[in-house]
Amino acid sequence: MNIQLGSPGAKAGAVRLTPARLRHVAPGGSFVGFELKPGDRVHVVDPEGRQPGALYVAGLETPLSDLVLGGPLPADDLPEAARALLGEGVIAGVQLFGAEGAPGATARFTAPALLRCVLVAPGGPMDPAGQDAPTDLIVEIEPAAPSAGTVPPPLAEPKLDLRIRAASASAYEVKAGDYIQIIDVDGQQCSDFLAFDAAKLRGGRECGLDPTTTRTLMGSASPGPGLHSKYFDEDQTALVEVIRDTVGRHDTFMLACNAKYYDDMGYPGHDNCTDNFNRALAPYDIRPRMGWPAINFFYNTFVSPGDRIGMDEPWSRPGDYVLLRALTDLVCASSSCADDIDASNAWHPTDIHVRVYDGSNSFSKGIAHRMTPESAPRLTRETGFHPRTSALTRKFVEYRGFWLPDCFSAAGPIEEYWACRERAVIMDLSALRKFEVLGPDAEALVQLAVTRDIRKLAVGQVVYTALTYDHGGMLDDGTVFRLADNNFRLVCGDDYCGVWLRDLAVKHGLNAFVKSSTDQLHNVALQGPKSRDILRAILETPAHQASADELKWFRFTIGKIAGVPVMVSRTGYTGELGFEIWCHPSRAPEVWDAVMAAGEPFGLQPLGLLALDMVRIEAGLAFAGYEFCDQTDPFEAGIGFTVPESKTDDFVGKEALARRRAHPGRKLVGLAFEANEPVHHGDPVFNGRAQIGVVTSATRSPTLGHIIALARLDVSAAEIGGEVEVGKLDGHQKRLTATIVGFPHYDPTKSRVRA
Repeated sequence: MNIQLGSPGAKAGAVRLTPARLRHVAPGGSFVGFELKPGDRVHVVDPEGRQPGALYVAGLETPLSDLVLGGPLPADDLPEAARALLGEGVIAGVQLFGAEGAPGATARFTAPALLRCVLVAPGGPMDPAGQDAPTDLIVEIEPAAPSAGTVPPPLAEPKLDLRIRAASASAYEVKAGDYIQIIDVDGQQCSDFLAFDAAKLRGGRECGLDPTTTRTLMGSASPGPGLHSKYFDEDQTALVEVIRDTVGRHDTFMLACNAKYYDDMGYPGHDNCTDNFNRALAPYDIRPRMGWPAINFFYNTFVSPGDRIGMDEPWSRPGDYVLLRALTDLVCASSSCADDIDASNAWHPTDIHVRVYDGSNSFSKGIAHRMTPESAPRLTRETGFHPRTSALTRKFVEYRGFWLPDCFSAAGPIEEYWACRERAVIMDLSALRKFEVLGPDAEALVQLAVTRDIRKLAVGQVVYTALTYDHGGMLDDGTVFRLADNNFRLVCGDDYCGVWLRDLAVKHGLNAFVKSSTDQLHNVALQGPKSRDILRAILETPAHQASADELKWFRFTIGKIAGVPVMVSRTGYTGELGFEIWCHPSRAPEVWDAVMAAGEPFGLQPLGLLALDMVRIEAGLAFAGYEFCDQTDPFEAGIGFTVPESKTDDFVGKEALARRRAHPGRKLVGLAFEANEPVHHGDPVFNGRAQIGVVTSATRSPTLGHIIALARLDVSAAEIGGEVEVGKLDGHQKRLTATIVGFPHYDPTKSRVRA
């Protein structure tokens, strides 16, 4: 085995991982195990830089020290759980990369034999005031032989391991509580799924999974992991629920492919899923159909312009899967779709694999996210505060890769809203992305990346800013914390910001590093008029740091709450006096308990995303995908103040933003409605017959007592006091009159948040 450390050179940060059939991720501070076959080519990548790696191998006959560059590592350093993955035999280890490694550094080797491996990305918990965040290492394997037909390791010991060959179908039985994993073996292959209530079948009734009933009861085109996750039969009996989904794009509208489709397309006698199902289900005395109303997993359909249902190649990749849980005893059938005459299977049918696991297993719920198309998927995770919030509500939604509460069972959005405006609330905002920017050129990199003048930012200060592309459209918004002269922290919403910052550093030859710290730093917001009183009772700060009473707006301090190291910033997203408390996720429950106990005398309540949306719209605060996107600039998003004309240094988008400032096309305004009919994001805004803009966000304001909205209008029609109409139905058959007003609608002078 010959390991070669890649020479990062000038383009290290621009390394792109090639999509491979097998990819493994060693999370920062943890490890991953994998097996290699003789001749497999392996690439171990440090995508963010400065992350040491430790590779341990069992099954190697030659001395590792003769073949591997880097210092040897004793097997005694291996965690016990990692050692168990290597099994019996001699274990050898080697150090990869280092604490000063460049982004994109790569170690490559070819396996000389069948090997068992463990890759460790060492590191401990990051202090909230520190920046030593351990980050991921990635293993990408190019198989020596074609890997068609290779499936990922099972999630547990399977009760059933069933291969469904291309253009075929199989039936199988599943007990209540057991799990069904439907795996796309080679990617881009549709798999139709049928399920019948076994007890009803025995009683002579065919009650199968019904897409129309499911869409009606779940209120979505395709149920996914979370609260609205079930598929029903026509009796409205829940048959299965979705536990995991690594694709997120399926079809519940179309029939399984059938003979008529191929006849009409000029392919009479073509194999089809319906006939395959009819044969597979015959032993269960289920009557044949001309077309089965199946759930078409991995089938990429959509409603295209002209109200046509279109389709394209599936999004699924090799090894992607859907994990279901049976809610009653079932007779199931799965197909590998036979369609090879269009893009539905990428023109080439391949295998599907089905595994059934015992119900005694426990699997986390989640949807897979990829930061970029070539990134490894990551399932939805729980925040450090989840043990406390999940005890108070079941109403969780998937938000940017995390489970966050929509509202809480004891109150609800309206009561939570009033608690924020009148007393105090605590909310979990850990889904925010955090990036540590450090190194001699850290200030230069941040100055180049954001619209605010970072050279004016003092240590201990925070600034809200925009991040834009060269054309002036927004990548994201966020806050920048200055921890030291050459140390910054960016808190934003989009994972891609880290990739973008690293690319900027390479492009401009800057000696700066960007490390993801999202999983090392979780946060709650403590907001409301009583928030300072609560914080005062629990925050301990050293003499050289500001106390709760001394902490000024957009400043942060360092201290402890209930003995837990924390960073506290005077920031928020509600328009009220408030703070954000940042801690390591392993200590998050302790922080939550301390805040809740101190807040009890002040009427503190937890607040979910529904109430948060109400207060942030009232406060005129921008939300990604609503007030801004890559087609809108900060001026059009209502945050033009983040682009000061006084900033003379160059930054990304500077020329485009100067042009857009001088020649604005659209403007964000407030709208006030007399009618109480709901208004939604995306509703068109009209002046007569012409559309002049669009509603970006809307809510019913409990404080103001009427519907309010934020809208982006053509500058020629955005004068305060003017009247416009918001179109409903097709935009013309029904109109709601609105008056253009300034924003924020609530506390326009920001006297409360500055209190």
